[in-house]
Amino acid sequence: MDNEKRLDALEVALNNEIREREFYLKNASRTNNTLGKEMFGRIAEDEVEHYERLKQLHEQWKANARWPETVPLEINKTNVRDVLLDTLKNIDAAETTDADDREAVKIAAEFEEKGVKFYKDLAASSTDPREKAFFELLSSIEYEHYLSLRDAEEYFENPAGWFVKTEHLMWDGG
Repeated sequence: MDNEKRLDALEVALNNEIREREFYLKNASRTNNTLGKEMFGRIAEDEVEHYERLKQLHEQWKANARWPETVPLEINKTNVRDVLLDTLKNIDAAETTDADDREAVKIAAEFEEKGVKFYKDLAASSTDPREKAFFELLSSIEYEHYLSLRDAEEYFENPAGWFVKTEHLMWDGG
């Protein structure tokens, strides 16, 4: 990928991270569901970090026309699924979700799924091993978000079924 296309791709990534963060913050504020508040808030924090790393990369790449030596190649890994499980341990089982919560989770999962592909494509088009590793890391974090959101979607649709599946309960017919 040439430098102009790379800068364009980074600008798309920056815009996506900001747009997604705004979406997550809006839904964390809107929902009355404890799980939704925690999950949307946590992913919004992750998106800020992604944005900051991408912004550093974009600025340095624009100035030097190559992968910078000083951009940190690490991003805090948050296991959003752990947030989900920890929150559910302390949640009122009767807490309800509404159609807006369910729709927000579906939309968010679509964002993350597109992000996985976008960053995978950037990694695949890179010849620099550090650049490739950075975009593969972003892709894996977006995939973690995607899986967590699908898990939350399943919980919102059928909490009792989700607990049976997650807790691996055994039913004894005898």
